[in-house]
Amino acid sequence: MIINNKSNLDGIAPFIDKVEKPSRYLGGEWGSVQKDIAKVDIRFAFCFPDIYEVGMSHLGLKILYGLINERPDTYCERVFAPWVDMEEHMRNNNVPLFSVETHDELKSFDIAGFTLQYEMSYTNIVNMLNLAGIPIHSSERINEHPFVCAGGPCAYNPEPLADIVDFFVLGEGEEVLNEVMDAYVDWKQKGVAREDFLNKIVNIEGIYIPQFYDVKYNLDGTVHEITPKSSNYPQRIRKRITRDLDKTFFPEKIIVPYMDIVHNRIMLELFRGCIRGCRFCQAGVIYRPGRERSADRLLEHAKKLEACTGYEEKSLTSLSTSDYTE
Repeated sequence: MIINNKSNLDGIAPFIDKVEKPSRYLGGEWGSVQKDIAKVDIRFAFCFPDIYEVGMSHLGLKILYGLINERPDTYCERVFAPWVDMEEHMRNNNVPLFSVETHDELKSFDIAGFTLQYEMSYTNIVNMLNLAGIPIHSSERINEHPFVCAGGPCAYNPEPLADIVDFFVLGEGEEVLNEVMDAYVDWKQKGVAREDFLNKIVNIEGIYIPQFYDVKYNLDGTVHEITPKSSNYPQRIRKRITRDLDKTFFPEKIIVPYMDIVHNRIMLELFRGCIRGCRFCQAGVIYRPGRERSADRLLEHAKKLEACTGYEEKSLTSLSTSDYTE
């Protein structure tokens, strides 16, 4: 990890008043987490490859931001793709991509975790790494660079980003990420080679590490075969599933942005998965099986989130809300 104590907040001060919607980049929102970076072992950057108001509307960001920051040894911060006007100023003034919380450079973090919600964001991932000064190809990174990981629905087809991402998280991250963080702390304390960390996590259920596998293609460009390079690596990667939503982490505090965002309200997740099984629907397949959160838990979450945010509007989120059974 590269240590750089100079904050980029001073770097953006000369031009922050010249860009559209400056609050995208300032941080300090109600509910955002502040920690003493000298007292944490891991700095995790949750990277959303789109602009602030899109990323801040994502329920997965709210869940994992709260979950990771519950760990005393870890600080999770947010990083978003800047709008074109901000990016131009940043490049012209040699200001690298930074987090919203501390405005520290992304390349000073331990892990940069991208969420893959749609394929059209892949070019934003490349652009964000370039803007951060992080080598785009995983083979070019050394111990001083952060590990780049990715999860989300598009991670089920990892091959387009296999040369860029160090490891993928397949399935739901609530349990996987804590296991990865535990392994990272142990690896960091030993100060050994970068590949040793990947070897520590390769057998965690839900983890896929592209460099540990050989991929053969058909003549039409489709994948013919994926085989592990060693018998120590799993033959098949199984997605990680959270079985009981009532016992799964859900944030009781969320960030209230200064600006309007796409979904500017409390979001309550009724259930995951879908009973319909429509073959054209990606989400209905990858989020199987269907699992519901009880009405009592939903009411509990609603009251706590309303009390800490002041939001009066709530949305009930799922793939098919009318199928909720309670």
